[in-house]
Amino acid sequence: MFREMRRAKCELSHDTAEKILREGLFGILAVAGDEGYPYAVPINYAYADGKIYFHSAKVGHKIDAIKNNSKASFCVVGQHEVVSEEFTSYYTSVIAFGKMKIVEDNADPDKVLGLNLLAEKYSPAESNEHRDKEIYGKLNALVVPVLEIEHLTGKAAREIIRRGDIK
Repeated sequence: MFREMRRAKCELSHDTAEKILREGLFGILAVAGDEGYPYAVPINYAYADGKIYFHSAKVGHKIDAIKNNSKASFCVVGQHEVVSEEFTSYYTSVIAFGKMKIVEDNADPDKVLGLNLLAEKYSPAESNEHRDKEIYGKLNALVVPVLEIEHLTGKAAREIIRRGDIK
């Protein structure tokens, strides 16, 4: 169903791809937008157990697109080094493919779990009490889109693979 990577020698192991996904600071979510145009949006995220969690307002282009077509992809660049004298860049990246669900119900465990994962990732110094106050104070005003990964690939520039310095 999903294509094989053309440059198989550049393919990273599943574990390495997951590591890049766990450690990335942001990614690009791509969905089918209005009038069939692709809609790609940079977004913060958290990853756990084969799912990627986002937070969102209840309305907007992203939410409309997900409701119209649950298929999505999500890309994260791990390392990126411009090598100007070679007219190239050395990089690591991952792409996840899957189906999105929008968690609206406050009783759905994925809603609070996703928000907690996001808070832990982006506000690690904050106390649990402060996180809970923020999360539960805004719980009714937002939704948690979740990408359930069906296929995950990781890729690295040949030079990074040769050097063995995948971070």
